[in-house]
Amino acid sequence: MGKPSGFLEFTRNLPEKRAVEERVKDYKEFVQKYSDEDLNKQSARCMNCGVPFCHSGCPLGNIIPEFNDAVYRKEWQEAYEILSSTNNFPEFTGRICPAPCESACVLGINQPPVAIEEIEKHIIEIAFEKGFVKAKKPNLRTGKKAAVIGSGPAGLAAAVQLNYAGHQVTVFERDEKPGGLLRYGIPDFKLEKWVVDRRIELMKAEGITFQCLANVGVNVSIDDILRDFHAVVLAGGSTVPRNLDIPGRDFNGVHYAMHFLKQQNKRVDGANPWENGKIESNVWLNEILATGKNVVVIGGGDTGSDCVGTSNRHGAKSVTQFELLPKPPENRTNFMPWPTYPMTLKTSSSHEEGADRKWAVATKAFIGDEKGNLKALRIVDLEWEIGTEGRPSKFVERAGSEREIPCELALLAMGFVHPQFDGLLQELGVELDERGNVKATEQNYQTNINKIFTCGDMRRGQSLVVWAISEGRECARSVDAFLQGTSVLESKDASILQRVG
Repeated sequence: MGKPSGFLEFTRNLPEKRAVEERVKDYKEFVQKYSDEDLNKQSARCMNCGVPFCHSGCPLGNIIPEFNDAVYRKEWQEAYEILSSTNNFPEFTGRICPAPCESACVLGINQPPVAIEEIEKHIIEIAFEKGFVKAKKPNLRTGKKAAVIGSGPAGLAAAVQLNYAGHQVTVFERDEKPGGLLRYGIPDFKLEKWVVDRRIELMKAEGITFQCLANVGVNVSIDDILRDFHAVVLAGGSTVPRNLDIPGRDFNGVHYAMHFLKQQNKRVDGANPWENGKIESNVWLNEILATGKNVVVIGGGDTGSDCVGTSNRHGAKSVTQFELLPKPPENRTNFMPWPTYPMTLKTSSSHEEGADRKWAVATKAFIGDEKGNLKALRIVDLEWEIGTEGRPSKFVERAGSEREIPCELALLAMGFVHPQFDGLLQELGVELDERGNVKATEQNYQTNINKIFTCGDMRRGQSLVVWAISEGRECARSVDAFLQGTSVLESKDASILQRVG
């Protein structure tokens, strides 16, 4: 590596953030850039370890030690080429990935791990600044046409790879603009949408066609898709949210988290996301605002955290976040050995901005006033029994802990159960697995219908953006092999072997 003693000389240091009192006034990204000196020091911390476990920790198989070494040597084009050989969208993962690669970092055994995610973001932004990122049109076209349904990270990755292979790709998106979860689910303070637009424009320049407001199975004929394309990739995501079916669920003020987040993202974009009586995602929506309200976010994951940050920017009176499970430990336990991804306590930037976090709490009922508006929650504390593998196994309600707390806005952020069945999936007749996802193997991503493939959350269930990109890449390779008999696209494992073998 560039500096063999770097990990002994420098400790982990993350870029500064804008002050909380300043950043909650807008929806701009607030993580600053490294100085040239700090970036050099952080890349120098990467060790010349015998087995770089970060490779396997990353779902994409990113070649991390090599691009860290190039960053240390300030070989920016080399760093970009190494990173982009495995990751189509480093500007996304460098901002919103929980960095399982860092959990697997060898240095992380007894020191803070290398700041891989931040280094990745700096590589791609420097590459854009220096003009290294250019449209790559295929030299030859195969004459085959592929349709990608859904423009989230899995669909975009599949589209890019299929286009590189020479196929003519059309992406169908039911919303006004492409990006899926990246555009409508992730708040701008984590991922500003000019970052998404920049990539979409590059994809268009490479020859990929986007059709928006194109809901296949509703206003776009499935028969037309099957007739006009040689292969179809289903990448519509896992979009049906998990409900909390308890008394009072229908009171005004109880909403799914994604409806709340999507509305705000559209506001930031300058669009009018609501109109009384407007139908959106099969739910009649009114404007959802946290301003001046006691907000309770039910669910302790990333979506819940995004609701916390958005509520603070709305000017909520108070923000509370519930988690059904007990509070996680702050450090690894014997049940979370390195290099596995540890289920430890995570404090997000949104939590830093203010939230009352409560663990081992269940919501028993929503309580409303005489006008049908939410005014309180009935909750109860839980006592968990820890199983033999260190995981919570079962709970009982703590006697005498039931109580009511004021709440005018409850946001359900408990994850997603499966893709939407109505329309596209039902009309196609694709088989589903036991969890309600579209059934396909990891070997070829092909459904029970010969020319139809699937990837991302629609196939594997709700997961990370980095997994969605990986799924899209691997699915594209299977589609390419289906269309051509063999594939020119690299697999994740082959890419790693080429670099380190």
